[in-house]
Amino acid sequence: MEKRVVLFLVLSLGIIFGYDLLLKELGYSPFSNSPIIDEKIYKDDSQDGSRTDRSSSAPADPALERPTISTDNSEVVADQTAIINEEIIFVETPLVRVGLSNQGAVITSWELKQFLTQTEENIPVQLVYTNGQYPGPLTLKSEGHEELTTALRQHPYRVKKDFEKLDERNPTGRVEFTYGSDESDVWVEKVLVFHYDSYVVDIEIRTRGISEKLDLVLGTNFGVVEWGQGFIGLLGSAWMIGEELVKESPEADDPTIRREGPVKWLALQDKYFISVFMPEEATGLVAKLENEMVVSAGLNLPVVSEGQVHKTRLYAGPKQFDVLRSFGNGLEDTIDFGWFIYGSWAPVKFVAKPLFSVLRYINDYTHNFGWAIILLTLAIKLLFVPLQYKSYKSMQGMKTIQGPVAKLQEKYKDDKQKLNTELMKLYKEHKVNPVGGCLPMFLQMPVFIALFNILYMTIDLRQAPFMLWIHDLSIQDPFYVLPVLMGASMFVQQKIMPTTADPNMAKMMLILPIGLTFLFVTFPAGLVLYWVTNNVLTITQQFVTDRYVLPPPKPGTTEIAKTDQSSSSPDKPGKKKPSSPQSGKSKKS
Repeated sequence: MEKRVVLFLVLSLGIIFGYDLLLKELGYSPFSNSPIIDEKIYKDDSQDGSRTDRSSSAPADPALERPTISTDNSEVVADQTAIINEEIIFVETPLVRVGLSNQGAVITSWELKQFLTQTEENIPVQLVYTNGQYPGPLTLKSEGHEELTTALRQHPYRVKKDFEKLDERNPTGRVEFTYGSDESDVWVEKVLVFHYDSYVVDIEIRTRGISEKLDLVLGTNFGVVEWGQGFIGLLGSAWMIGEELVKESPEADDPTIRREGPVKWLALQDKYFISVFMPEEATGLVAKLENEMVVSAGLNLPVVSEGQVHKTRLYAGPKQFDVLRSFGNGLEDTIDFGWFIYGSWAPVKFVAKPLFSVLRYINDYTHNFGWAIILLTLAIKLLFVPLQYKSYKSMQGMKTIQGPVAKLQEKYKDDKQKLNTELMKLYKEHKVNPVGGCLPMFLQMPVFIALFNILYMTIDLRQAPFMLWIHDLSIQDPFYVLPVLMGASMFVQQKIMPTTADPNMAKMMLILPIGLTFLFVTFPAGLVLYWVTNNVLTITQQFVTDRYVLPPPKPGTTEIAKTDQSSSSPDKPGKKKPSSPQSGKSKKS
């Protein structure tokens, strides 16, 4: 029976945590090729932010072209002609390199220059997903005005740009897109203001001839780079309407989500990156599912009078806690410091933010997040020494009375009420609390889980080296040294820790280090480093406690003898009271 349970645990862990890794290895992740596609398209573009005609650098592979919406032959030809004549305007700052198209005044690329892909290509992270069927970022849509999404391909925006490159001497720059034609009364102007030291773009949209509700599209997976990397936190769409923060993505049975109300912000996010609209005024939002891992989202702008301006801010960049908190609208809560997988647990979130601040404070002195993790783990361990001392003492006390407890359980196995009464008497006599070993551990759980979540979720560890072979604490150990050390240290910890569990159950628990070792192989090296450090400190603390602070009683000591004596009762079954010499004589006579 035990072998079956062990086999079940091993197979379950392999299926649960190996499924995502298998999909990535087989190439089913839809994001594995998008950065490479963008690199091929723009690798010959000028680096000084000047305009570039797509016709001069169009890729030879037709698979790299934008998808055609209509199947009508005339529309296909017109669409291909529009792509050939498309003009890409580049904006470059120390942080980003953005490509803007005169076809619809949409964002065609958004490279983060300070963050590289964690692949062999080692190219800048690309936030724009190019293979979606839905419109790109900054697309305008309105019912009854098809020219906003189709006719613009034949009547592109006129572009005006007042800068070449943004730096400290030229900190801000404007790009103006204007659309108007004799065939329609519709007139649109988009003004984008870039800042050299920020991922934020200030956007103003002016319209005429549109009296219906207007939608501003955030894009398709704009900001979602590594969908398959999520173990904690929700990936996809998120928003705040009023004071309610919602992290929700459409599903196959409900592919469209519509919400009405005053939208503070609307975002598409993954573990490390995010794109978000922060409008001055929006009446609702919509999120659509294209397939299992491709989501688009957009804002519903209010119906406006002639000449009124819609204003919003676009942030597209890393999920850096201080930057998101500086907006003052709760956007920092998209970094899920709460609980495992989805949702959040308030005690963990309450502890996580101060711990995160302490971790970064230590890093300011060590300049190495690896050593900062070790020092923070040591500080937490010292903080909980009194609680762990009580836990060890209680568990050791329970271990000394295991024999009497087993005898009482055998004696009163058919009388649960009497058994509970006798056990409470035994605990009181020996001053032992049966839950004393668990309560201190329960109080420590929010801290340990909070630190687990911090090290898994924070972008601060991305591309942060430790030493020797570990060059990035946010990815797995390439040589599996830390996971093996984690498993070995956990095995030693289980062997030396006092336990009151059944011996058979204790043996089965030895399978846990093996399962966790395979699990932690795929975890970030920074997280595994924390776990290894915590295990080593726990083993050291247990050794010091057993050797110098609270040594276990030796066999034959007064305490053990007293325990055995108190557990024996006069009416114990199978034991006869020895007869006195006088009684023996009387029987003979």
